Amino acid sequence: MRNTLVCWGVRYLPFFRLKNSFYRRCLGMKIGRHTAIAFFVMMDLLYPEKISIGKNTIIGYNTTILTHEYLINEYRIGEVVIGDNVMIGANTTILPGIQIGDGAVIGAGTVVSKDVAPYTFVAGNPMRVMSNGKGSRSSS
Repeated sequence: MRNTLVCWGVRYLPFFRLKNSFYRRCLGMKIGRHTAIAFFVMMDLLYPEKISIGKNTIIGYNTTILTHEYLINEYRIGEVVIGDNVMIGANTTILPGIQIGDGAVIGAGTVVSKDVAPYTFVAGNPMRVMSNGKGSRSSS
């Protein structure tokens, strides 16, 4: 119940430092300095302590970060690790057990179902690599 109250209340805070402080102190999340978590971002209610966000990272409006999921014959729990200098677009969903490397860019509306390498731009549902760290574009 406490996690739910904190998560729902903090979603409406416009002050990044205060918001990050609540996440750290009340939910046990690891959040780096100068990280901006936008309005309406929803953290996992059951295991928010399994979320780690690096420094100088931006998480866009209405993003959902999950650390657990119920499937038909399975229940999964996994840590979500988001690196430094990452930009996550609005309305993104990050599934349990995902690692997003430093400098990655996630396009708005992406369902992040696989790990994202550092300095890679991904977008879409299903998620596709748009360009990798070397600046080349994917043709898929």
